[in-house]
Amino acid sequence: MPKHNPLARDLESILVEVGAAWETLHGARLFVTGGTGFVGRWLLESLLRADTEFQLGLRATVLSRNPHRLKLMAPHLDLAASPSLDFLEGDIRDFPFPDSRFTHVIHAATDPSVRARRDSASQACETIVAGTARTIALAVRSGVSRFLYVSSGAVYGPQPVDLSHLREDDLDQVAPVGPYALGKREAEDRVFQEARRHGFSASVARGFTFIGPHLPVDAAYAAADFLRDALHGGPIKVLGDGTPVRSYLYASDMASWLWMILLRGASGRAYNVGSEAEISIAGLARKVSEAAGVGWTIAQPPGSPNRLPQRYVPSTARISLELGVKSSVCLEDAIDRTLRWTRNRQEA
Repeated sequence: MPKHNPLARDLESILVEVGAAWETLHGARLFVTGGTGFVGRWLLESLLRADTEFQLGLRATVLSRNPHRLKLMAPHLDLAASPSLDFLEGDIRDFPFPDSRFTHVIHAATDPSVRARRDSASQACETIVAGTARTIALAVRSGVSRFLYVSSGAVYGPQPVDLSHLREDDLDQVAPVGPYALGKREAEDRVFQEARRHGFSASVARGFTFIGPHLPVDAAYAAADFLRDALHGGPIKVLGDGTPVRSYLYASDMASWLWMILLRGASGRAYNVGSEAEISIAGLARKVSEAAGVGWTIAQPPGSPNRLPQRYVPSTARISLELGVKSSVCLEDAIDRTLRWTRNRQEA
């Protein structure tokens, strides 16, 4: 293990939150897609930490188009020398099946930021569905016991402005918009159908909005934009009127929740992964500006006070009640940790 891991505090929190569920990974063989993404890197780092702490004797094969890039992303980890990791180079849509057999599959490929890339939008649905089909085929071939598909809150489509929090059962009340959301919803359906057909346990995590180390500051999200502005000395720029409402779950909580869904989640069940603590975009800009000590500006005045703001906030009642998870890091602390980590990485 490395002499110093800048995420040691967060990784320790994940170990504690997942607790006894780690024991189910003794001798496990995992296949992980999306290892270079924000979600994937947190899963890999926490998995390696748990393997060392609890002597799980597990192995994980990580699919990546560029394994060397993944190793560069985590310089504090000697991924190439880790006895617990193997790397498989390939595209999610047609990667070669390794000779190994697997007990668990985590399908976290297709970074949500693809939604914001117009040049990728036309291919998003095809990539998501084809990649999921290929990953399911690997799972069936290996006879896996548990499968986690990391989906997105985008499957709900635009949240009705009079609905405070999106519940998992609201899926049929709204319609997805765009190829990314359509692809994610079709992929969810396929995961559940094939799990029933072949007899393995499959759960879905619908991720909402996150903040934390490894968040790419070039992503097309308000939090990423504000962090980038702050690190450049400000001012933080709100491009709209700042009224849309979001919520932000810190990365260590996100990772803990995902592990609990994989290890304890009910088969055929979808779980929202996000925070219920809502905040406006303008409110987020203000908090980031206060944490960074820079100014902030807003491009447009707020609209009519009688107009309800656009929302994207999940209900987490299901995952809290069924899996016992909780949010342990408040937004102010999350912003501070993310700023410090990102600044240190840029200065290194």
